Amino acid sequence: MSDAQSSDRRDFLLAAGLGALAFAPGDVKAQTLPAAPEVKPEHHIRFAVCGISHDHIHGMIEAITRGGGELVAGWGLEPDKLAVFRRRYPGVKIVANQDEIIDRTDIHLVLSSHIANERAGIGVRAMKAGKDFLADKPGITTLEDLALVRKTIAETGRIYGILYSERLEVRAAVHAGELIRQGAIGKVIQTINIAPHQVVQNGGLNGGGTGRPDWFWNEAQFGGILCDIGSHQVDQFLFYTGSTRAEVVTSQVANIRHPNHPHFQDFGDMMLRGDKGFGYVRLDWFTPAGLGTWGDGRLFVLGTDGYIELRKYVDVAVAARGNNLFVVDGKSARYIDCTNGPLPFGPQFVADIVRRTHTAQDQAQCLLAAELSIRAQRNAARVTIIG
Repeated sequence: MSDAQSSDRRDFLLAAGLGALAFAPGDVKAQTLPAAPEVKPEHHIRFAVCGISHDHIHGMIEAITRGGGELVAGWGLEPDKLAVFRRRYPGVKIVANQDEIIDRTDIHLVLSSHIANERAGIGVRAMKAGKDFLADKPGITTLEDLALVRKTIAETGRIYGILYSERLEVRAAVHAGELIRQGAIGKVIQTINIAPHQVVQNGGLNGGGTGRPDWFWNEAQFGGILCDIGSHQVDQFLFYTGSTRAEVVTSQVANIRHPNHPHFQDFGDMMLRGDKGFGYVRLDWFTPAGLGTWGDGRLFVLGTDGYIELRKYVDVAVAARGNNLFVVDGKSARYIDCTNGPLPFGPQFVADIVRRTHTAQDQAQCLLAAELSIRAQRNAARVTIIG
């Protein structure tokens, strides 16, 4: 289109009274959630840590402590991780082996971010010893371990939790759930999760590497990209759509940039179909250093009467602040800063341990998310990109 034609089109729109509709932004409203009131923990439990291979363990500890948990002991395999653990929790006893955690009778809950494919075994031992268990994601990496976990839950009546932190410990994700519960966008039809991650960690470039441990590169140990980081996204699909039954329609994985690690995938995606809605997930390890954080996680929730978008960790080129929520309905477009929103998981999970309830996390949904993630990984097309 020439400049003259473009000018003629603008003149036509303005003459027709359509200029504002075509070029002016809509009525956008902004609000900030008020600070969540401080609530004194209602309950007290004693808990211990059995495995610290992933740094997610510190967020897990913080969540349970907020709920009234008292950290009394820890075990870890890696000397560098143990050094950090000792500095952060100087009054906590470090034990020599897992048995010193599992066999203690005064511990109610065991937390673990041990090497991913070993977490289920620790959880089963803990439940058989009369304790509840909370794993980092992925909480389970094989269907065989999943069957054993379900069997042990049925036999012992204990809780096997998985901290899907991208929903449970992100304030914007928590508020999105509340808006959906209130009917803000009608019935949820679909979720789309875009979950990029940064492969370099903890100053890895300074040492010429990535800062990642050996097990990070081995699918048998970390579970594969769809089972590992994808379990976060499957949990969100189930929760926001309300699906209690679901299947993996299709999935694929690829290793594009890491030929020296043949048992690793740096890209994967999957399509999901539930009894209450649809889902699509894209995962990758290609976040560039220029972003300024570990990943630009996005969630889109489509409803019959509107939609929600979450920019969880950064608002690219606008603000380094995360917890950004956008909601569009029939009346307006709104931006909500959720920085001050509540994080109820920790107190709810501690209360569940005391009361033998499942308020913080539905047990069946927790394990269904694990199952779908495992099946997506297990049945994924292995794609080679040439060139």
